[in-house]
Amino acid sequence: MLAINDITKTYGSGRTQVTALDQVSFRLGEGKLLAMIGPSGSGKTTLVSIIAGLLTPTSGEVIIDGHPLHLRSSADAARYRRETVGIVFQEHHLVPYLTARDNLLLVPHLSGRITREDRTRADDLLESFGLADRVSHRPALLSGGERQRVAIARALMNTPTIMLVDEPTASLDTERGFQVVEMLKDQVHERGMTCVMVTHDMRMAEHADERLMLRDGRVVAG
Repeated sequence: MLAINDITKTYGSGRTQVTALDQVSFRLGEGKLLAMIGPSGSGKTTLVSIIAGLLTPTSGEVIIDGHPLHLRSSADAARYRRETVGIVFQEHHLVPYLTARDNLLLVPHLSGRITREDRTRADDLLESFGLADRVSHRPALLSGGERQRVAIARALMNTPTIMLVDEPTASLDTERGFQVVEMLKDQVHERGMTCVMVTHDMRMAEHADERLMLRDGRVVAG
């Protein structure tokens, strides 16, 4: 369970103060995919960054499984992202000189060492996303949809409790976009994760279990 309680985020002070988020609250249970929608500047990226531990809210709190998220240091934040959160960026950020498999194995490598189980898990994830015949391909040899699927598979390598996905279909055509969202949704349901997907496309949002609309830093529908 992810609970966002009265999150406010401001930048600057006095006359130059800008409120990016204004007392945003919502709940999202296990095995649910939430589509967060809204125009540019509505606060979507700021909210996702707070849930990811990349930003600290001015007030309010993030609750995970009943426990407030307290990241007292950069080491705490790094551990949280390594052990609890999977993040997929709008630009896939795959390492261009690594194969699809090695992009996934980068996750355990950063944690210390790569085991036989890690290699098996990487291959199993790629197969579950229809990429069994692409494990040895570098990103330049993959289509846009394939690269995005590799990025999602990589985010699943640390068996996250929470998935945060930023505009996963922005660079894809409608058909490939639907395929990516459906595969993501299947993984969320199968693994019992809590997933927040940022999207500007209402057609993609319709495939989510729940929807939340932000405007000017406030929840206007949900």
